[in-house]
Amino acid sequence: MQSVLHAAAMIPASIPSPSWSGFDIPLPWGALRIHAYALCILAGIIAGLWLTSVRWARRGAPEGSVWDIAIWAIPFGIIGGRLYHVFSSPDAYFGPGFDGTGDLSLIPQIQRGGLGIWGAVLLGAVGAWIGCRRAGVKLSAFMDAAAPGLLLAQAIGRWGNYFNQELFGGPTTLPWGLQIDPNNPNFPAGMPAETLFHPTFLYESLWNLAGVLILLALDRRFSFRRGRLFCVYAMYYTLGRVWIEAMRIDDAEQISLFGITTRLNVWTSIIVFAGALLAFILLGLRKRSEPDTVFLPGRDPETKTVETTSAESKTAESETDAEAVDADRATGADRTTGADRTTGATGAAAAPAAAVVGTNEVRANAAEGERTTVPAEATTIRHADSAVSDSESRANLRNNQSGPVRASEDADKDSTGGTAPATGAPAAGVSGRQGTGSAPEAEGTK
Repeated sequence: MQSVLHAAAMIPASIPSPSWSGFDIPLPWGALRIHAYALCILAGIIAGLWLTSVRWARRGAPEGSVWDIAIWAIPFGIIGGRLYHVFSSPDAYFGPGFDGTGDLSLIPQIQRGGLGIWGAVLLGAVGAWIGCRRAGVKLSAFMDAAAPGLLLAQAIGRWGNYFNQELFGGPTTLPWGLQIDPNNPNFPAGMPAETLFHPTFLYESLWNLAGVLILLALDRRFSFRRGRLFCVYAMYYTLGRVWIEAMRIDDAEQISLFGITTRLNVWTSIIVFAGALLAFILLGLRKRSEPDTVFLPGRDPETKTVETTSAESKTAESETDAEAVDADRATGADRTTGADRTTGATGAAAAPAAAVVGTNEVRANAAEGERTTVPAEATTIRHADSAVSDSESRANLRNNQSGPVRASEDADKDSTGGTAPATGAPAAGVSGRQGTGSAPEAEGTK
């Protein structure tokens, strides 16, 4: 028990002022001062980008696109934040009442502190829009993915105020009161050196860290899209900024509205909260007219692939149809040519066929006539289609031919188109032996 009490007594009753605010890098022409404030801002940016890149990848965004957007959003955000600070706290730069007694050379000296979150968000969104357009993704989708990361970056970046010993609250006796070096220019004049102040940087840092967890839980539960999660971020942050800003005692522009005079950032937070709430409600009432995707219309790689495949299929079908038409034409031409050739060939073959038919009829009639006139004792009668090759048979044919046979020869000439055998040649199909008398084959030649 005594050890616990001893340990509790060792815990400081306040947050000590920092003894370190940066370091120098020696260079041949001097030294480069690295401020702790800048390191806190840089650490916040890195942590915020890491969380955003993880969430962005889970939503199916193109790989590496978060860095393409960040390269535009971060410089725009820093410039916007600085401009907002300069115009919301103008005395140091333009003099009280813009009387020209200020120091304009202090404006670009960001290492001295002074970045307004609303200017950073506003101008940073412009830079993010440019990056999103170039990457082919929706700004609203990126803002939803970046909302928790933005709060994380703010939570870490706020510690830069601690190292600069700035933007603290009023006096307090709480055990977590913040010590400020009495020799620091930001120490309020007329106050005792041992005075403790509210560590507003710590309040906001813890508020933002809690907001990161809340946003992640809400997004997991409700899957807010189309900028609604960013609206929740704006409402949550401004809700905390109102009471934290009201505790600060640093110089700031005072604005009177509805009979109430308070700091400009307080009124800004109230207006932003109301606008974010209205936007959240309207976006919730609006029906989704397009699928939930991070890509801009026409920039989705899957859609492009489908369109390209469809176009290629249509082109292939067109080429196939054209080839089919050409093949049909060629087939038709071949069929026409083949039909013409077949018709010609058929016509050419028809005449010899008819001649053969007529000749066969004559031969048949002649043979039948021979059967009626040849005696029974005749031993050999050659077939009409047999070829007579020996000279003896030919001589017998010449000696035995009679008048009616000549008629059959004439019929052969007529039926075969005038192609008769040479003079003295035997007529085909005439028997070797023929009786006298009239034969009926003359009728067969008609």
